[in-house]
Amino acid sequence: MNFNKLSFLLIFRCFWISPEAFSQTNYDLIIVGGGASGTAAGISAGRLGVKTLIIEPTHWLGGMLTSAGVSAIDGNHRLPSGIWGEFKAQLEDYYGGPKKLATGWVSNTLFEPKVGNEILQKMAAKVDNLILSFESEWKTASYSQKLWTVTYTKDGKSFTVNAPVLIDATELGDVAAFQGLPYRLGMDARDEIGEIFAPEESNDIIQDLTYVVTLQDYGKGVDKTIQQPANYHPSEFACACAHSDPISDKDPTLDCDKMISYGKLPNDKYMINWPNCGNDYYLNIVEMNPEERALALEDAKQATLRFTYYIQHELGYKHLGISEDEYPTEDNLPMIPYHRESRRYVGLVDFTLPYVRTPYDAPNPFYRTGIAVGDYTIDHHHKKNLDAPAIDFIKIRVPSYNVPLGALIPKDHPALILAEKSISVSNIVNGASRLQPVVLGIGHSAGVLAAVAVKQKKELQDISIREVQSLLLSQNAYIMPFLDMNPSDDHFKAMQKIGATGIFKGEGVPFLWANQTWFYPDRLVTEFELVDGLRPLYPELKDYWGASGDYLTGARFQQLVEIVKPNTTLFEIAQAWKRRELSGDFKTETRLNREQVSVLIDEILAPFSKEVNWNGDFM
Repeated sequence: MNFNKLSFLLIFRCFWISPEAFSQTNYDLIIVGGGASGTAAGISAGRLGVKTLIIEPTHWLGGMLTSAGVSAIDGNHRLPSGIWGEFKAQLEDYYGGPKKLATGWVSNTLFEPKVGNEILQKMAAKVDNLILSFESEWKTASYSQKLWTVTYTKDGKSFTVNAPVLIDATELGDVAAFQGLPYRLGMDARDEIGEIFAPEESNDIIQDLTYVVTLQDYGKGVDKTIQQPANYHPSEFACACAHSDPISDKDPTLDCDKMISYGKLPNDKYMINWPNCGNDYYLNIVEMNPEERALALEDAKQATLRFTYYIQHELGYKHLGISEDEYPTEDNLPMIPYHRESRRYVGLVDFTLPYVRTPYDAPNPFYRTGIAVGDYTIDHHHKKNLDAPAIDFIKIRVPSYNVPLGALIPKDHPALILAEKSISVSNIVNGASRLQPVVLGIGHSAGVLAAVAVKQKKELQDISIREVQSLLLSQNAYIMPFLDMNPSDDHFKAMQKIGATGIFKGEGVPFLWANQTWFYPDRLVTEFELVDGLRPLYPELKDYWGASGDYLTGARFQQLVEIVKPNTTLFEIAQAWKRRELSGDFKTETRLNREQVSVLIDEILAPFSKEVNWNGDFM
């Protein structure tokens, strides 16, 4: 079956709804943008029974994952959270296992963009409450009397739809801008943002974007060299083969094969998304209108075509031609560019560097409100803009992290949710939160948040953070970035919840391109560690200093818990142990580890039920 026919069948399947639905105007949720976050939001909200409409300008779902051709996943290989984990598992099923996805050295998960789109559309098609409108351009969005009214065009016709909640999942935060909401664009000033690595003064410089190209190996002896593009000069790309990994390589290596194999995809294809004298391109089109953007992006396309010609003509890879069956476009290039940066709106909280580097010592315990996780390092692309301040972003060492829910909610709107790369985040931290698995997680959380708001008929700022987190956990999502546990583990939820209370804290480790936070489930707990962790939640322990550094036994656990919950007996604890299917038998002399204590505390005290505010403080 050829690709165009396959695309038609997939789109038809996603649009297979009753005739009455075509005239439908009222929804529970409208999502503008079917990119990575918009798709995840639509799936998660629809699964919760919320009637959802996605308005998407292209033929595809997935945005940067698919329509932009960035089909090499950055990070979260060991954090298969929620919809990202589902997508990854389906890629493994399609290609025949995880090893089949490790084709290029930049990532553990590489795939063909058209396959990514196919999988996402199949996932969406299984959600009864999700309606997709492709090749649709939103025009206006207004909010009045607790209702959104959105107009969009499709096939030359205009449509008007309504919903109580809207998610802005556009690539550049356009719907929120249409509302006049305040945002930042470009680099933040050091003193204003509170980040020592930021420049002294703010500017409007954003990251380079990339118009990716997918090349295909047509076989030795086949010449697929394109016509020489206008304004071509090989000096533009002279250092493309000089590669130095800023983390692990000491000296640059002149290895063109390594440059090409960076984004090697299955089935002898190559993602060309190369920052070093490659096809990164500096454009700030964020505040342009659609016509201005389209015109400006032609320059980025031409830069990619020049680089393609350089690879073929100068480097001799004539057999690598532009893939002709990857995208449903006339020029065989992706439908959209890879935007690394957007408007960044002012949210209920501002997710800045201290909350990533030292979450437990930051000004507020945002980690307690986490809803999406990431482990990739802070990665900025500025090589194509010589005016960008010289900041060595790689030296900003960070552990893995979680994104606070308040960063998805603008301060000045009761029913608009921020997604994609438009959340309330600093310019520096956006270098990590912009990456595919995190954006999928942001979208997943946005959909759950919207569903709770719709069902409870509440404004966003009045939603229970713990309820959103509980629903995410029920959908196999991580709320804490602990890599030594998996949603398939029996006690995953209990350890995640106890971690999100701060009773047991993780240990963060900056590590190459996959940063870490360890929970250490098997580590033995001391009496003091338990009491010190419980103290912020339970005033009964405020002045209690009878906990030693000895390892916690079953008998001492009962005595300490009884201070908080009087009349808790050893029998009750033993029953909880059995009910939650902890291994072995509960004994008074047993020394308890973090996993066991997490499960028992969750069962007996239920500390996760204590609400937190947007700053993460207990209420």
